[in-house]
Amino acid sequence: MAVSSVRSFNSLCPPRTLFTAYSTLCSRSSNSLSCTSFRIDGGLVYSIPRSSRVPALVREKRERTEDYPLAGDSTDNDQRDFAGTHYVPVYVMLPLGVVDMNCELVDPEGLKNQLRILKSVNVDGVMVDCWWGMVEAHAPQTYNWGGYRRLFQIVRDIELKLQVVMSFHGCGGNVGDDVNIPLPQWVREIGDSNPDIYFTDEEGRRNTECLTWGIDKERVLRGRTAVEVYFDYMRSFRVEFDDLFVDGVISEIEVGLGPCGELRYPSYPVKHGWRYPGIGAFQCYDKYMVKSLKKAAEKRGHTFWGRAPNNAGSYNSVPHETGFFRDGGDYDSYYGRFFLNWYSQFLVDHGDRVLALANLAFEGSCIAAKLSGIHWWYKTASHAAELTSGFYNTAHRDGYAPIAAMLKKHEVTLNFTCVELRTLNQHEGFPEALADPEGLVWQVLNAAWDVSIRVASENALPCYDREGYSKILENAKPRNDPDARHLCAFTYLRLSPVLIEGHNFVEFERFVKGMHGEAIPDLPLH
Repeated sequence: MAVSSVRSFNSLCPPRTLFTAYSTLCSRSSNSLSCTSFRIDGGLVYSIPRSSRVPALVREKRERTEDYPLAGDSTDNDQRDFAGTHYVPVYVMLPLGVVDMNCELVDPEGLKNQLRILKSVNVDGVMVDCWWGMVEAHAPQTYNWGGYRRLFQIVRDIELKLQVVMSFHGCGGNVGDDVNIPLPQWVREIGDSNPDIYFTDEEGRRNTECLTWGIDKERVLRGRTAVEVYFDYMRSFRVEFDDLFVDGVISEIEVGLGPCGELRYPSYPVKHGWRYPGIGAFQCYDKYMVKSLKKAAEKRGHTFWGRAPNNAGSYNSVPHETGFFRDGGDYDSYYGRFFLNWYSQFLVDHGDRVLALANLAFEGSCIAAKLSGIHWWYKTASHAAELTSGFYNTAHRDGYAPIAAMLKKHEVTLNFTCVELRTLNQHEGFPEALADPEGLVWQVLNAAWDVSIRVASENALPCYDREGYSKILENAKPRNDPDARHLCAFTYLRLSPVLIEGHNFVEFERFVKGMHGEAIPDLPLH
């Protein structure tokens, strides 16, 4: 995705400021705009215009455009010398279906060849999902690690490291998913008789991608709570692959905490009709979360607050169309603040419980948790899309500091997405979304660094071009940062034939050198 580069994100203006968008309107008809669709991490679907007639200028109120240096000269980034900078390890995500539903390794010889190619440019390792729905598929506490054992041995033989994701969510149903991996069969059988084990929206639609956090402490899974099920799975993995931990082959465990493995509510499900840049919808209508909300309202002394907002629109609403999210809306009322505090604290508490058990299961190992980059509607007062996702982050409240504090409590690495996205490009494609990925990255990374936790990152969209890589490098190693802060690792999404073909791989190798602090060859752009 070719877009303008920006200057160091460390010089971005603080994200708490309000913005006004100025745009030239154009037709959205199929005759006037040609688009390419991408699936990004988190199940998102973007339609990026190939040629847009929507020039957009975004600036802070009362300030000149140049005081908010988002649209810098790409030459600045391309000419920056990364030689001698900090070494940031680079990992590459393996394909979703590298192990099949029978927990057998798919195409081991082809995988070996691709891994050797990655090793040839000094990639540090690979990331792989260990799917709960495969390993504990048929009966509680009956685990089949066979395909992963074979996969890990290949990775070990090629002398690569492993980042392993404890994937307690399903795969499939999102645009771009090329495999279908549901939750374990025995869990789905429980869900048939008790569908409240799943997140539920206002219309009563169940999201079967992952379990509601409302059953974290409810013994509804054949006598176990959800967090006990997660702990048993993690402990089984730790025992099964003890040799790989001892030898340092497994460098990190990322613990899945929600849909797509991210700590968030499933507020924007494509299968329920969501399309970018809809604000999404609250997901707190299963009976367990309803009970918790009513209890919190009673404790506060306002029993009539024991309900979710009834004026928050629907998945594809925009903030100003709703009574809850519009400027001056109910999100900032006494009731709104009560509800959003409860909703966001439920997210933090879930992360706290699961990560505490992860530290028990993987004592002494590096543990990470992934946070999604909900950057659309960031330049509005309510930050509606973040609120429905569980991040109580508004123009007057920092929603990421409490999450960072929780991660600090467990000394967990924060893995954040969307470091390759540029705000200017978002406004050229969807000016009405008032998105600001750069402002969001600035806020989240600094929230983590302020409490001294490690920060890793991933790209959200497919990235094969130099400008995208330059943006990642700038975020990984902020220019002129007085504390020399930097990412502890970067994971590339994802290994594919497109990545390792011709010029794409030359650009990728150039990127890896920059991340490793080596001199980057001055190759011509194609």
